[in-house]
This record gives sequence, C-alpha cells and structure tokens, in this order.
Amino acid sequence: MAKSTHKTTTHTSDDQDALEKKIRQQEILLSLSAEIIRIKNKPGLMAMIRETLGQLFSFSHAIVTLICEDRKHWKTFLVDSDSTTRQHKQYNDLITHTYPIQDGIYNKVLEAEGCVVFDLDELVARGNAPSHIIIQHEAGIKEIAAITLVCDNIQLGVLSFYAKTHGAFTKDARDIIEQIVGQVSLAVANVQQMEEINRYKQQLEEENHYFREASATGYTYSDIIGTGEAMQKMFHLLGQVAYANSTVLILGETGTGKELVARAIHNSSPRKDKLMVKVNCAAMPASLIESELFGHEKGSFTGATERRIGKFELANKGTLFLDEIGEMPVDLQVKLLRAIQEKEIERIGGRGPIKVDVRIIAATNRNLKKEVAEGRFREDLFYRLNVFPITLPPLRERREDIPALANHFIGKYSRNAGRKEMSISSKAMKELMSYDWPGNVRELEHLLERSVLLTSGNVIKEIDLPVIYKNTVKEEKDYTKTLAEMEREYIVEVLKRCNGKVFGPGGAAEVLGLRVSTLNSRIKKLGIKKETLIS
Repeated sequence: MAKSTHKTTTHTSDDQDALEKKIRQQEILLSLSAEIIRIKNKPGLMAMIRETLGQLFSFSHAIVTLICEDRKHWKTFLVDSDSTTRQHKQYNDLITHTYPIQDGIYNKVLEAEGCVVFDLDELVARGNAPSHIIIQHEAGIKEIAAITLVCDNIQLGVLSFYAKTHGAFTKDARDIIEQIVGQVSLAVANVQQMEEINRYKQQLEEENHYFREASATGYTYSDIIGTGEAMQKMFHLLGQVAYANSTVLILGETGTGKELVARAIHNSSPRKDKLMVKVNCAAMPASLIESELFGHEKGSFTGATERRIGKFELANKGTLFLDEIGEMPVDLQVKLLRAIQEKEIERIGGRGPIKVDVRIIAATNRNLKKEVAEGRFREDLFYRLNVFPITLPPLRERREDIPALANHFIGKYSRNAGRKEMSISSKAMKELMSYDWPGNVRELEHLLERSVLLTSGNVIKEIDLPVIYKNTVKEEKDYTKTLAEMEREYIVEVLKRCNGKVFGPGGAAEVLGLRVSTLNSRIKKLGIKKETLIS
C-alpha cells in the first residue's frame, strides 16, 4: 500500500512540473506577442528572437532570410549579432550573396507545412551541400531547424535556428517554433515596411535638394548664348540627341559650359520631370566615389552609421550627370561600366542587385583617347560613354559670341547687385575681344561680375584683365609657343601674383575662374613646381 502511494506522489510531481513548464512557456509566448507590436527595426527583432525564444529552447544563433523579387533566389535579411559564424572567413559571403531557392535545402523548407530539421553532418557527407550549409558546418553547427515565414498568404522567407549539438531541436522545440512563426512573420513584414518608409523618406529629402537646385538652374537651349557657326553646329547636335535615351559625352575645356549643356539636354528630354543628379568625380576622394554612386548599407564600413542611397538610385527614371569623368579611378571604372551595361547597381554591403533606369551624361576636359592609350581610362568604358560625343568650342574660337555673353552677364550681375542696368564701353569690349580666355566662359563671367561690383557708374570703362596680359598686350605676339606652353606661363604668372596661393579668397583658382581640383590637375599636368614660383 505504501509503495503504491509513492508512485502516485512521483507522478503528481512530474505532472506538476510539466504543468508549470507549460504555463511558463505560455507566459513567454504571450510576452512575445506584446513585443512584436513594438518592434521597428532589425536589432529589435533579433534581440526579441534571441532573448525570448532562448528561454524556451537552446540554439546557437538564428538567421532570417528573405525571398528575392525574382522569386528564384534568397538573401540574408538578419543575422544574430552573437553568431559564432561571424568568425568564419566566408561570413561576408553568407550575408551579402544571393542563393538559389532550388538548392535542396531552402526549397524543402518552403514546401514543408511545419518546422524542418537538418543534420549538417549528413548533408555535408553527401558531397553536394550548398555553400551556405558548408559555411555553417565549418563554424561548428550540427543541426538546423527551419520554417517558412508567411504573411498575408505570401511566403516572405525562412526563419532558421542553429545548434552545435545533435538532437537540440526536440518535438517541444519544434512545436514552439511553429507557434511563434506567425508572430515573427508579422514582425519581419513590419520591419521591411519601416525600412521602405525610411528609404523613401531619405530619397524624398535628397530629391527635394535636387529639385531646389534644378529650379534655380532650369536651363534650356535658350539659356545657351551663341550665334556663331561653331555653336549652331552644337545646337543641331543637341536637337538630335535630347529626345533619345542615348548616352552623351560632353567634351571641352574647363569653363566652356558643359554642365549647362547637360542640364539643357535633360530639361529638353522626356525625363525632364525627373531629377538630373550630378556627381563631380574630381571633387571627392576616390574612397568615397563608390559610396556616392552606388550607396551603402549601415555598418558596411567605418563611418557608415546609416543606410544611404547612391546617386544612381536617386536618378532612377531621370538623368545622372558624371562631371569630370576623366578623373574617376580605374578600379571604379569597372563598376561604373557594369552598372551602365546591366542597368543595375549594388550598394556597398548590400545583399543583392537593384535595377535602375538612368540616362548617362558624362563630361570631361581631358582627351579620353589619350587617357585610354596611356592606361588611365578603360577602353571599354570610353566606347560605352562615347555613343554621342558633343565637343564645346573654347571661347577664343567663338569670339563673335563675346559681346552677347558680356551683355548677358553684365545685366545679370547688375540686377543681383540691385543696380540699374549697366553697359560696357567700346574700349572695354575691345579688350574682351582681344583676350584669349584660357578660363573660357566661366572666366569671362567671373571677370564681369567683379567689374560690375568695382564700377562706380553705370558704364564699365575698364576691364580688370590679368596682369600678365596687360603687360604683354602691346608686345609683338610670339606664335612659336604651343598652347600648353602659353597656358603654363599664364598660370605661373597668376600663381606668382597670388604669392603661390591656390585656393581661398584672392587665390589663383578664384582669379582664373577654375575649380581648385581642376587648377591642381593643370599644375601637375604642366609640371609647375613650387620653386618655379619663387621670383
């Protein structure tokens, strides 16, 4: 009788433990439901999975993967920050590559009705395990439990749990995974939606910036001044290419108005209601150009504190203007070529390609054929850009346009200064006509802006031309020097006049009407040394 009582007491104790465990599980699962509503980002989602479910069954780490838009591939969406797999040499492949769904593992999970457990020793022993399984196995993982994430009857992807021991995913563990998968699916969908909202918010902010810039500089052909033969030929070319979707390469010396022509092409094209986004390839360090063009994901490199969309994405359905394309580093030229040919880009640290519909307009003051011959510019990229080349004539070859340009700039800066419409004397105009304008239209514009500000009356009687020109204007001209030699002498004299100062107020770049990066490039190309400036 006593023996029978002992058995009853033991059974009662076991039943009580099982009941308490069940109650505890339900409490945790209820708290999970409350947590789901508050989750807004990836770190919060993974913390919830790790901390809440870690109380219910043992696992090394978890991964959330998503099915790609083509429904033929999948990619990693979220990895547990405590994952030991991070130490694996191919970990970056695991989180950045896309993998085919039909790999014998992923497709089986999608086809199953509940949780599926895989023994990695067995999978690898067969000799045909996919690379993502091999990476996990080499990191010490023995078992995977995976289940399909579904929201609104659409398969989103897969939730996977990883264990370093066999038999980790018992029936109880699998039952729990099946109970929580609906809530996790909802959380994943919410995080995706929040990321999309943040991406569009960022894109709208960027677009607003460019729309403000475009409204301030809404150039069309009527804004390009020129009646001479050289400019008429250019207008004819612009009329031919504007409505096409062809890539345009604008060639010409610094200051000839390449950006103005690019904006005129865009504003006369079917893409005029979308953005024209400009990237100056010479104005930023080589290390930042890739991020500028293609964007980056948060944490993809030191300093990447948030996701940023690149200029290709921003210019989608519009125009991307690549200014100073000849300055682009050779290693990035490969990625640019691929983006143009494939019509898709990939953010730094991204997990898959992004389709883009962008018209390319590129510009340079370099001789790209010479750059190709000397190995500084890829031949395949040159031919890809050189579909419809337009060469802008330098101002010295279109002197007949100088009076119209001068009157335009004088009127513009008179109004900006709040003064009555000013004019220019015939003597001053003759000086403008006889000068060679190495800085082209930009130099003319800056010089006339300065003249408007320095003139006390309503007539500009004297032009503040560079000293070197004024000192030699009456001397007999030397026609034996090359253009490069003359340019070198002129820049050296301006640098001497500015005491060697290149940038800033009163610097040579300001006097010449050139960008600092362009002037530095000229100084290097012409072999101007510091000791040359010591007089």
